[in-house]
Formats: sequence, structure tokens, C-alpha cells
Amino acid sequence: MTRYILRRLFAMPFLVLGIVTLAFLLTSVTKGDPLTAIVSDRQMNNPEVVAAAKARWGLDRSLPERYVIYVGNLLQGDMGTSFITRRPVAQDVLYRLPATMELVTAAMIVGSVMGISLGVLAAAFRNTPIDHAARFFALFGSSIPVFWLGLALLYVFSVQWGVLPGPGRVDPRAALPPMVTGFVTIDALIALDFPLFLDALWHLILPAFVLGWAVAGTISRLVRANMLEVLGREFTLTARAKGAGEFRVIVRHALRNTLVPTLTVIGYSFAYLLTGAVLTETIFSWPGMGSYAVEAARGLDFPAIIGVTIVGGVVFLFTNLITDVAYVIANPRVRLG
Repeated sequence: MTRYILRRLFAMPFLVLGIVTLAFLLTSVTKGDPLTAIVSDRQMNNPEVVAAAKARWGLDRSLPERYVIYVGNLLQGDMGTSFITRRPVAQDVLYRLPATMELVTAAMIVGSVMGISLGVLAAAFRNTPIDHAARFFALFGSSIPVFWLGLALLYVFSVQWGVLPGPGRVDPRAALPPMVTGFVTIDALIALDFPLFLDALWHLILPAFVLGWAVAGTISRLVRANMLEVLGREFTLTARAKGAGEFRVIVRHALRNTLVPTLTVIGYSFAYLLTGAVLTETIFSWPGMGSYAVEAARGLDFPAIIGVTIVGGVVFLFTNLITDVAYVIANPRVRLG
């Protein structure tokens, strides 16, 4: 296990360099002109202003020069300066990433618990009304577009019934706690501000449920299919023959043997949602990485686009490593090579 982790960690810098290279080249060959995000339309006709802007942002250099300078700065923790916000991209990412991490973590908890529970119920009560209801609920969550589901739930629970708050991480009149982790819920607990903690938790329910429901559909179908296969194997039949209760057979024998493929889906979904929760963050006014990526792409903010790509790639690599380690914890018979 230790050797495997060390090998993966040793290979990560080279993989990250590949991600940086591809992102840099793709943004450099695009037809868009980044000067439109730096210089106003009125000043674009002024050659002196255009030349000064190119020199200021290094756009007057050749592609190899810009690449070498960027990689050198990146090794020092400098991801460049955003064309739009005029702040260091690393600073923007440090502010935005915890918001997305908080949302995606909550969504994965909701989706995993919901998906595994629905999958186990559907397999345990195969071809019964419980099975049909669980499969329909999971399929509905996976099929409905996220933007429609988010708007519908906001309208019903926030506008019509008023039982849940509207968009945002906290109430607009509330002040955010001192930033320690970037998770408003955790920072509120650290500051011993329990009303703010409850407010942040309350605002987290709807967006986490919207994201989690879509993930739950995939997880539940996978768990159900694997559970049905495992429940027909000899070791489960032997466990029943020895007098083991049905609950023990399902949880200890069947469910445990379905966790490895389920962990793959959970790990991939977590990494995907970190940069793919664009629509949910937009609908719920969540200041995370997804909305930041949209703003960067819309304004041809190349440093921000590359920064988001690097962060997404690094998170994906670490998520895969954690998932592989979780395989061994879930099933000691798995050997990492």
C-alpha cells in the first residue's frame, strides 16, 4: 500500500505538467482575442494602448516564451492574474474552491446515502412495488435536467411554501464568519456562531439535494445490479443455509461485495462535480469554481481558465488515489499494483 501511494504521488507532478501543457496550448490556439477582456472597445483602435496591454500581460512574447514563464511562475505558486477580476488566480481559486468543496461534499453524502439505500431496497424487494418505486425515483432524478430541477425545487420550497431559503450560501443580511477552512458551516462552528451554522446548513439543503439526486440514480442502479448478482452466488446461499438472517446476508455479505464498483462511481462523481456543478452554482448563486469557470470562459480570461483546469486535474488525480485506497479498506482481498 505504501509503495503504491508513493509511486502515484511521484507520478503526479508529471501528470500535472501534462495537464498544464495541454491547457496552455488549447487556450493559445483559440480564435478568441484575450485583449477584448483587457482593453475596452473604444481603446482597441489605439495602437499604443494595445501595445501597452500586450506588454503588461506578456501577450507580445512568443508561445514558447510564455509557456516557460508560466511554468516557472507556477512552480512558485503563481497561477497568473485574472484578466477580469485583476486579482491573482490563486487567490480567486482559494476563495472559490472551498465553496464548491462544501457543496459537492454535501451532495455526495446525500447522493451516496440515498443511492445505496435505494439500491439495497430495490435488490432486497426485487420485482415488488418497493423495487419499482425505488427505481422510478432514481431514474427520475437522473433524467431531469439539473437546471429545471433546481428552479422547480426553488419555486416550490422557497417561493411557494417558504420552508427553505433561496439562493446564496447564507442569508444576504448575515456576515460570513472569519475564513479558516472556507466551509461556512465549519467556520461558523469554529467561531461558535450556531445561528449562522444553522443558516448555512439550511441554505445547503436544496443545492446539495439537486446535485445528490442525479448522482443517487447512477449509484442505486449500480448497487441494485451488483446486489442481485451477489445474492445469487453460493456464499450468500450458504450463509442463509447456516441460519443467517436476511438483514445480515444483505448488509454483511452482499453489500460489502458491491462496494468496490460503487466506490469507483462515487470517486468519479465527486471529481466531476467539482468542476461540473456549473448550472447548480448559477441557479443557487453559489460562488464556487463552476460559476468562476463560466465567467472566465465568457470573458476569455485565459489565466483563470488554465487555473481552473489545473485545479480540476489535480483534484481528479487525488480523488482517484483516495478511491484506490478505499478499495482495499472496503475489500481487503483487493491488491493494488
